[in-house]
Amino acid sequence: MDSRDSHNVNKQHDCIIIGGGPAGATCGAILAEYGHDVLMLEKDTFPRHHIGESLMPQTYWTFKRLGLLEKMKASAYPCKESVQFVSASGKESQPFYFTDRDPAEWSRTWQVHRETFDPMMLDNAREKGVTVRQGVAVKNVLFEGDRAVGVVMIEDGESVELRATVVIDASGSSAILSRQLDLYAPDPRLKNASIYAYYKNAERDMGRNAGATIIIHTENKTGWFWFIPLPDNVASIGVVAPPSHLFTGRGDAPQAILDEEIQNCRGIRRRLEQAERISDARVTRDFSYSASRTSGDGWLLIGDAFGFLDPVYSSGLMLALKSGELAADTVHGALVAGDVSVARLQSFAPPIDAAIGTIRKLVYTFYDRQFSFARFLKQHPQYHDHIVRILIGDVFNDDVAEVFTELGKWVDLGDEQATEENTDSEQYTATERNGTNP
Repeated sequence: MDSRDSHNVNKQHDCIIIGGGPAGATCGAILAEYGHDVLMLEKDTFPRHHIGESLMPQTYWTFKRLGLLEKMKASAYPCKESVQFVSASGKESQPFYFTDRDPAEWSRTWQVHRETFDPMMLDNAREKGVTVRQGVAVKNVLFEGDRAVGVVMIEDGESVELRATVVIDASGSSAILSRQLDLYAPDPRLKNASIYAYYKNAERDMGRNAGATIIIHTENKTGWFWFIPLPDNVASIGVVAPPSHLFTGRGDAPQAILDEEIQNCRGIRRRLEQAERISDARVTRDFSYSASRTSGDGWLLIGDAFGFLDPVYSSGLMLALKSGELAADTVHGALVAGDVSVARLQSFAPPIDAAIGTIRKLVYTFYDRQFSFARFLKQHPQYHDHIVRILIGDVFNDDVAEVFTELGKWVDLGDEQATEENTDSEQYTATERNGTNP
């Protein structure tokens, strides 16, 4: 049941969080532990379907802080200890085992079922004191001048204004505030789409690689498949490729397209010979985007509301949890100091910007059809640890990025797409700020 006792339009909340997914739930739980009044507004009613099931080991530390490690260990989620790549010819690489570089507990993680994982995260936030409202949509964020002061919520067809000292947008790909302020921009190098479904009894590896995320190139390298093992012998299977390849001249039946792509990919085809599809095929488009700013006076963007990278390295949930954690600490400090200006709130962004930049460069490397990690690491074995650390999510440091000095000689890594935290010259009118999310 949702908490409704504090649903008072005249109440001034410390924080309103738009969205109850992993980023919002993490941020809300930590802020509530600090003792702040947090209202969370989620348009869906959990459980809900959501793609993105694979974690990076770096999430261990956020789970530990949230008090969720024991629940994760006790779950039926498959243990993930590695990532493996399969070439267009079907040749399998040696798995990248996370525990080979550090056998400690944190080097293992999980493949999660979002229909159970997301409610667990949300329940944890609620138990820590967050007031959660589900089934209510946020229309737009309210501004007074340049400062966010609340949101307009739609309930039973009526608009209701709610006030807060800080508004945190964790609305995922809806990116409510980013779109409202015209900060949303797709990555032109990573405009892909996906068709995916769930299969029972797909062939899995044995031993340490049984819980691996497997990335499999299609035979012409136009796209790639993910293979993610889930509980109950279910696997998440999806193909990623440019929309022009997946949809042009191929009709409007996603399942037929997915079946055809499976037949054209020997690496995934053999794993599905004895499998049964147990879901409809679903489509997602334009994976990669970012906002040009992370924050302003009285507002922040976290998780997918700020940006999302192509899913090849499964970085989405790790970045969502970490951005929620860093934002919560920053907002707490701002509330205690009585200063929720952009100058204060933007301080959480640099570590996230740097982490996203590191992972983005490795994504660009993956999509270079002429590039081979095997060849690169054969010539430069000293960088094997750098690659594994990025796959683990150990990207909140300066040293793993050293690999790109050499990788830049092999691949066009593009320009760094860091956010622009310009508080002096970038201005928006009150009319623009109060515009309705399209």
